[in-house]
Amino acid sequence: MTFPERFSNLPEYAFPRLRTLLDAHAPGGEVMHMTIGEPRHAMPPFVAEVLAEHVADFAKYPSNYGTDVLLSEIAGWLKRRFNVMVTPETDIMAVNGTREGLMNACLALCPETKRGKQPVVLTPNPFYQVYAVSAVTIGAEPVFVPATRDNGFLPDYSSLSPEILERTAIAYVCSPSNPQGAIAPRAYLRDLIALAEKYDFKVFSDECYSEIYRGEPPVSALQVAQEMGADPERVVIFHSLSKRSNLPGLRSGFVASGPKSMGYIRQLRAYGGAPLPDPIQAVSARVWADEDHVIASRKLYVEKFEIADEVFSGIQGAEAPEAGFFLWLPVNDSEEAAMKLWTETGVRVLPGAYLSRDVNGDNPGKNYIRVALVAPKEETQRGLILLRDCLYG
Repeated sequence: MTFPERFSNLPEYAFPRLRTLLDAHAPGGEVMHMTIGEPRHAMPPFVAEVLAEHVADFAKYPSNYGTDVLLSEIAGWLKRRFNVMVTPETDIMAVNGTREGLMNACLALCPETKRGKQPVVLTPNPFYQVYAVSAVTIGAEPVFVPATRDNGFLPDYSSLSPEILERTAIAYVCSPSNPQGAIAPRAYLRDLIALAEKYDFKVFSDECYSEIYRGEPPVSALQVAQEMGADPERVVIFHSLSKRSNLPGLRSGFVASGPKSMGYIRQLRAYGGAPLPDPIQAVSARVWADEDHVIASRKLYVEKFEIADEVFSGIQGAEAPEAGFFLWLPVNDSEEAAMKLWTETGVRVLPGAYLSRDVNGDNPGKNYIRVALVAPKEETQRGLILLRDCLYG
């Protein structure tokens, strides 16, 4: 029997890999999961009510691109949040969370060749793993560009050779970044969009952590593109209710770009996509329209940032991030640190090496662990103190 080779060199996904590493060993204390970025704050109080009101709609095929109400509410949120003007009917599509959107937009928009050669998809390193799988799926060459402390945890795509940039079709960027929590400032996004216009590639901006921050609100790549007067097809943005609204199980987000790009994305959805059920779309519309629950949740994250600042005070490189809800903590070896922490305390974290790829013998995540600040404050504080005393004591 013949199987495809294109995925044969993919490493095991991060969480099965973590289970392989740790599960044969007994925990050294009460188990505390600080691995997965699954928000545990309260979801908006009206979700069940709205879902119940629309439950009969499960008996119908859903709106393929998004109901008029949902697309209108998303457009309204983009205007309020980023001062971005979009046309709901042509510039937005609802997706099953950002992972589906990030994958399918690459399938829909990456050309088979670029200037007669194999196209390149740029991705930060470390990165959200769907970026690389998307590139492999469409036969592009993934190029992993380090996002390290030296460059503010934002990949410097301008440092790449003209030969790579000439072949580049898509550049993924994540702001606030997963796992480091770095925010791409306007100047960074302006330079990236200018680079994309010079070399004719698209910027895919993963912005699903944009509503979790403790200083100035992050800007959107689409916002910067409109301020620059850039081609509206140049930037594609992705947002989700998973992190913003503590609804990871809703699987609801959106993708937005210029009408031509969205036409290709919508066409692919029409043939092979899985639209959100209309009751989920009704809930999503209500959630995008409400900001009170977002403000309340962000306040809790800021309090946990402050706990982390206090717990790790004086430990170089262990500062809480600008945004997102992960700590990206320096260690000598990420697997060894995760194992030590598990077997001595029961605290479970993710080795940074599992979120990165080796490039020229170097893995930019090998000396970090990722710690999710999603649990209630008291539990988070206890886990961070255990971690500090175990790894930095």
